[in-house]
Amino acid sequence: MKNLKKSFSKTIIFTVICSISIASVANTQDANTQKIQLALLLDTSNSMDGLIDQAKSQLWRIVNEMSKASCGEKKPAFELALYEYGNDRLSVTDGYIRQLTGFTTDLDVVSEKLFSLTTNGGSEFCGEVIASSLKNLKWDDSKQSLKVIFIAGNEPFNQGRINYIESCTQAKQNDVLVNTIFCGNYTEGITSYWKKGADITSGSYMNIDQDQKTVYISTPYDDQIMQLNIILNNTYIGYGKTGASKKASQVQQDQNATQYGKANAVERATSKTKHVYKTESWDLVGASESNAVQIDKLKEDELPEEMKKMDAKQKKEFIDTKAKERAKVKSQMAELEQKRNDFIAQQKAKTATETPSAASPLEDVMLKSVKKAGNSKNFKF
Repeated sequence: MKNLKKSFSKTIIFTVICSISIASVANTQDANTQKIQLALLLDTSNSMDGLIDQAKSQLWRIVNEMSKASCGEKKPAFELALYEYGNDRLSVTDGYIRQLTGFTTDLDVVSEKLFSLTTNGGSEFCGEVIASSLKNLKWDDSKQSLKVIFIAGNEPFNQGRINYIESCTQAKQNDVLVNTIFCGNYTEGITSYWKKGADITSGSYMNIDQDQKTVYISTPYDDQIMQLNIILNNTYIGYGKTGASKKASQVQQDQNATQYGKANAVERATSKTKHVYKTESWDLVGASESNAVQIDKLKEDELPEEMKKMDAKQKKEFIDTKAKERAKVKSQMAELEQKRNDFIAQQKAKTATETPSAASPLEDVMLKSVKKAGNSKNFKF
C-alpha cells in the first residue's frame, strides 16, 4: 500500500512539473513573438490641417513599408494606435486628448478614424498625451518587440500639467521609443524642447513642413492594379454581426484613399495583399485560413445571404473557391507592384539631381526612424 501511495505521489509531482514546463514553454513562445507597435499622436489644433492631410495621404505607404519587416525567417505582427490631442472640441478634463484606436491590426479602422479627424484651436499638452498613451495602450511585454511613439505638433513640448521629462523617462523605462516630429523650422523645434523629448529615450527628432503636398508618381501599372483591386474585394465574405459593415468600410477606405489621387489608392490596394492586412474577425476566407472560426458552428443569421441555404460541403467549396481567387489576384498584384516600385525608383533617380531638395514629408521621417530603431531589435526591412 505504501509503495502504491509513493507511486501515486510521484505521478502527481511529475504531472505538475510537466504542466509547469509546458506553461513555461508557452509563455516563452509568447514572449518571443515579435511585434512592431506604432502609436501615432497627432496634434489636431487649428494650424495642423496639413499634418492631418499628410497622415491621411501617406498611411498606406507606411503600412506597405512595415509589411517588409522581418527578423530571420519570421515576419512580426504590425499594430497601429491613433491619438489626437490639442483640439478644444475635446474634454479639458482629459487634457484635450482622445484615443481614437488602441493597438489594432484592423487597419481599416485606423483609416476610418484618421479620415474622421478635423482641426480646431486648442492647447497642446505633449507630456500628457505621451503619458496617456503609455498608460492606456496595451504595449507588448517582449523586449524583442519594437515599440514606438510618434508625436507630431508645432507648439512648445513643455506645456501642460504633466512634465514631458517624466513622460519620456517613463517611456524609456518601458522600452518605448519617443520619436518627435516638429511641424516647422528645425531649430525652432530644438528650442521648444522637441529634440530633448526624443533624446531622453534615444529616439529621433525630426521636422517636416506640414503644408507640403505629397507628390505621387503615376505608373503604367496603376490602372491594372486598381482593376484587380475590384476583383480582390469580391473575394471577401463578411460574417457575424460586423461582417456586412466591415465589408462596406473596406470599400469606403478605398474611396477615402482615392481622395488623394490614383497613386495613393494603389498604395491602399496593394496593402491588402500583405500579411499585415488582417480580416479574420469579419471575413470567412481570412478566418478559415487562420482557423479563427469553425464554419459549421456559425448560425444562419451570422452567414452572408448567399451562404444561408448552403449545406456544409457547399459552404466549404464556396470559401475554398474564394480563397483560390484571392491567392491568384494577390499574386498578380504583387508582380505588378514590383514593376511599379521599380518604375518609381527609376523616375526618382532621374529627377533627384533636377529637383532642389525640400523638407521630408511625414512618411519619410517616420519610415527612416522606424528602420533605424528596428536595427536594435534585429529587424530587417
